Amino acid sequence: MKLGPMKRETGSLAALLFFLATAPLLFSQNQAGKPSPTLPSKILGPQLIAWSQVQKPQPVSQSDHAAQPSQNQEAQEPPQQEPAAQTLTGIIIKDGGRYILKVSNGTVYQLDDQDRAQAYENKQVKVAGTLDAKGTSFHVTRIELIS
Repeated sequence: MKLGPMKRETGSLAALLFFLATAPLLFSQNQAGKPSPTLPSKILGPQLIAWSQVQKPQPVSQSDHAAQPSQNQEAQEPPQQEPAAQTLTGIIIKDGGRYILKVSNGTVYQLDDQDRAQAYENKQVKVAGTLDAKGTSFHVTRIELIS
């Protein structure tokens, strides 16, 4: 049986079209069976996730989320700030067995350095330090006599 030239060309053309249509499929990578590479935790990349068409996003439970804080969580939490240094002016007086600083508006602050405060009893001073979180005790870094 002999094929005519038209049938040979049509067969060759069909084979070429089939090859061109399936060639990209032959060279594509199949991601379904391959695990993703694991990077060391020191590298910033593991916190960033790129979802492929094969993967389905899964919600993270709150207990897992709290047990392993991500870098984004750390950035969202406010940093613990040191109290700002202040300078207060007033008179150091003895109240009971403790030295306190009484400022002009009548507010009193307990002084944590009792030995240093004793030298300035009943004197007008400038005290540098930091106020505690409650606002009642003053951590003394320096006391100066006001002349």
